[in-house]
Amino acid sequence: MTEVKLPELASGVTTATISFWHYSEGDAVKKDDDLVELVTDKATFNLPAPVSGRLKQITMREGDTVSVGETIAVIE
Repeated sequence: MTEVKLPELASGVTTATISFWHYSEGDAVKKDDDLVELVTDKATFNLPAPVSGRLKQITMREGDTVSVGETIAVIE
């Protein structure tokens, strides 16, 4: 299993808000496909899937604010 964590962001940016999940729990995902759209006060960006597999769990929902290093999903 691979935990998907919010990566380091731009200097001084420590949180992001989840705006849209491109997949649902149980869906098959491919490495580097856009997994989730995130918004900071400086930018909107897509976070790619770090591995191929099945999206086992989404731990943070749309509208949630997450911190750098926090787990937002699990892929198995």
